[in-house]
Amino acid sequence: MGIFSFGGGYAAIPFIEQLLIVRNEWMAYEEFVDIIAIAQMSPGPIAVNSATFVGFNLEKFLGALTATVGVLLLPSIISITLAKYFKEFKKSKYIRGLLKGLRPAVIGLIATAEISIGITAFVGYSKVVIAKNAIIAILIFVFLDIFNQHPIAAIFLSGVLGILLF
Repeated sequence: MGIFSFGGGYAAIPFIEQLLIVRNEWMAYEEFVDIIAIAQMSPGPIAVNSATFVGFNLEKFLGALTATVGVLLLPSIISITLAKYFKEFKKSKYIRGLLKGLRPAVIGLIATAEISIGITAFVGYSKVVIAKNAIIAILIFVFLDIFNQHPIAAIFLSGVLGILLF
């Protein structure tokens, strides 16, 4: 999975979903959404965190270790190898074209993941709960974007708002 997820962890979410839920039926979709949420909040790349949490969920420590190494090993080897030749390839019109062509695909993968998780995140919740979540999201957006505050402060503010509203 790690080798095919251009665009970072968010672009990898549809691959993770396909592998875990559709192909192997290793977990329910709601459980997957919870793991993605925890992976987003944890320090480190979301794809690595997701793999670690899923591995632990399935096979405890050995599963976490295997999943983490599995998601990191091949992409690391490829990245190190390609970095050695990057200066030579950087000027190639074919490489530039390839990278420009990947951009829309990455945007589509991220949008697919966000829509899919967003729909699942709100299924079964009352309109009041959804409204409270929307209020928190809007307040955090204003806090971050308009008042230009630090993201860690936004995380703490989200927790306080969650305690107050729920």
